[in-house]
Amino acid sequence: MLIKNLYEIRSFNQEENRIRAVIFLHKEHDIFKGHFPGNPIMPGVCMIQIIKELAEKSIGKEIFLRRSSNIKFMAIINPEKDPLINLEIEISSDEDQVKVKAVALAKEVPALKLSAEFEVLA
Repeated sequence: MLIKNLYEIRSFNQEENRIRAVIFLHKEHDIFKGHFPGNPIMPGVCMIQIIKELAEKSIGKEIFLRRSSNIKFMAIINPEKDPLINLEIEISSDEDQVKVKAVALAKEVPALKLSAEFEVLA
């Protein structure tokens, strides 16, 4: 986990190339004190990092974001109001690359959609 104690995985279910996960955001984490004081918002880059980490957990390899063809931030995630985030991730991979399509939902509302290619590092 790149950012220690930002979140915990509450559930992680994988069927073939699909992951369904629920994460819990720790609203007291220091990242929310700076982004933004009095009105915490989950940074989009942190959501992308979480998706990357869940993909790594799925394939058992370290990956690096090579290209994103589509990232849409559709709703604000406030960890005080929406600490549980549902993630639906579709993965296709070979030895050198991993393609990911993901949706992050806060209270069943899409907050982030991502289509990206990752390079396998290890």
